[in-house]
Amino acid sequence: MVPPKPLAAGIVAVSFTVVLYLVELLDVLLPADLDQGGIRARSLSGLDGIAWAPVLHDGWSHLFANTVPVLIFAFLAMAGGIGQWIAVTATIWVVGGLGVWLTAAPDVVTVGASGLAFGWLAFLLVRGLFNRSFGQLAVAAVLLFIWGGMLWGVLPGNPGISWQGHLFGALGGVFAAWLVAKSDNARARKAKGTPGAAGTLGA
Repeated sequence: MVPPKPLAAGIVAVSFTVVLYLVELLDVLLPADLDQGGIRARSLSGLDGIAWAPVLHDGWSHLFANTVPVLIFAFLAMAGGIGQWIAVTATIWVVGGLGVWLTAAPDVVTVGASGLAFGWLAFLLVRGLFNRSFGQLAVAAVLLFIWGGMLWGVLPGNPGISWQGHLFGALGGVFAAWLVAKSDNARARKAKGTPGAAGTLGA
């Protein structure tokens, strides 16, 4: 399903991606190594990396690899509105970051927006199951056909890639989808129980 305000959703998705490129440019120009601000597992000094890791990348090739998934999944995840997208993104950001902090190897610094991309993809894939929405299930089927192979990234494999970030980002997306469905169901029950309530629900 397309976001209700596709132009605004597109601007948000592109703006977020531009921020990633600006941060990487700063990392190249400044003498400081910004990537060291990523997540350091089970280290109190590395805990604040949860806030910064998704906007940091280990070079331009890393950022290029994440660009298309970030643009597409961020845009489609705004089908419930930009406000809902912010809540979903925050949930993925925190759950994914905490998962990496708890489970990653202690001698590495984890950075990159791929955890968000996996989270948005997982959100898009399962929200239709929770909401029992045919339209959302149809979108999920198309995404699974095109991007299904990406899900193998949640398993250990390439030593240079954080499968923990992918896995916990995806789990954060599933959790966000469940929270959204729970909120929508509660709103629907309230609307049905309120005389004169509008039949159309927004999120």
